[in-house]
Amino acid sequence: MAEKISAILRQTPGVAHWVTVGGFSVLDGTNVSTIFTTFIPYQDFKQRGAALSQENIVAHLRRELANIKEAQTFVLIPPPIRGLGQAGGFQMMVEDRSDLGLDQLQKAASELVRTGNAQSGLRGLATTFSASSPQLYLDIDRTKAESLQVPLDRVFETLRGYLGSSFVNLFNKFNQVYQVYIQADARYRLEPKDINNLYVRNTRGEMVSLGSLLRVKRSEGSELITRYNLYPAAAIYGSAAPGFSSGQALNLMEQAAANTLPQGMSYEWTSTSYQEKQVGHQAYFIYALSITLVFMVLAALYESWTSPAAVILGVPMALVGVLLGLIIRGSDNNIYTQVGLVLMIALASKNAILIVEFARELHERGMSITEAAVEATRRRFRPIVMTSFAFILGVAPLLVARTAGAASQRAIGTVVFGGMLASTLLAIPFVPVFYVVLQGLSEGHSKAQSPQPSSTEAAAPSGEEVRG
Repeated sequence: MAEKISAILRQTPGVAHWVTVGGFSVLDGTNVSTIFTTFIPYQDFKQRGAALSQENIVAHLRRELANIKEAQTFVLIPPPIRGLGQAGGFQMMVEDRSDLGLDQLQKAASELVRTGNAQSGLRGLATTFSASSPQLYLDIDRTKAESLQVPLDRVFETLRGYLGSSFVNLFNKFNQVYQVYIQADARYRLEPKDINNLYVRNTRGEMVSLGSLLRVKRSEGSELITRYNLYPAAAIYGSAAPGFSSGQALNLMEQAAANTLPQGMSYEWTSTSYQEKQVGHQAYFIYALSITLVFMVLAALYESWTSPAAVILGVPMALVGVLLGLIIRGSDNNIYTQVGLVLMIALASKNAILIVEFARELHERGMSITEAAVEATRRRFRPIVMTSFAFILGVAPLLVARTAGAASQRAIGTVVFGGMLASTLLAIPFVPVFYVVLQGLSEGHSKAQSPQPSSTEAAAPSGEEVRG
């Protein structure tokens, strides 16, 4: 099997080399005889170019490996945060909470994988759990071993030393400390019948053949039982399909689990998926906090509640461009998109501040609210357009980035480009309207709250005393 995969990798463009570790499951972090892991470093980006991006290489490998019917193969990328999980995407743990058995656990996990792969928003679902791995069961005749004076611990030590390995001691050479292990040569431990050729020493110093003490039977079972929250569990790995966010993928998996898992089975998220579910909704609080911070700073600067409101109302105009940009490009709402949204709050407020600031000054000099808003818009039109389009053209290269790390650059570029374009085109006509309406309401409210003079005092001529 490893040779078939190596042949595929040898014909895959963009792959520099690969390292195969037999009997090791990187996803489970343990040694499993029926699993091997292959690490695949890419060629330098300058050599493979944008056409051989990670997405294209992974998609090619998945298509080629799908033709292998003798084993289950899947391609995973490293986790976004090193040390938090074993692979990118999501990881769900299916738990057997009612002790239904490992066979039922495998059946539930396999059914959930099939249901998830049928979803258009999910791809690459797989599980390493298996309750039907081929095993060898050694039926030791303990009565015969006792009659031949062969201690059972010596039988187990012989099997472990020849078939596995056994530590002997340490020795120093060339100023280095080396470990000494004993193990049978590979050609003498390939077949189950090779166990019959092993010998163990009894208490009288005689050599007894293991073939006379045990029988080798073939069976099936689970080589590794993972416990999560103290329940037997099966790990399911997968990722979101292109055009779908990780949050949407988690919701789809939760719906599939609710419709697929039988009574007594449940699930939990782990690794980066667990962290995302814990803090996934905090982004909305960050947006609200960012807008509140801008509003409070402007309120302290203007000593008014209405002028900052006119500035803040211009922020949703930028979100229109952001949404259109994401829809047109088919991008998802990832962490880079969210960072760009926070940036757009400041950039959209900047354009509105340029108009509101001048409108306030002109109104204080004696102009009416409407005249001040129109004049401020006329004076600041050119600076707003020049600075905004300079910024828009400056981030345009991010839209077509094809270098290493281009996914994050395209995400931020799409948000900023679309948001600034909408903010520039919509802020100029709408922000003056917001200012006129809010300032008019503020002054009208102030006049309504101010005390009115009495009719006698209002009719009195200047400088004359009014006598009652």
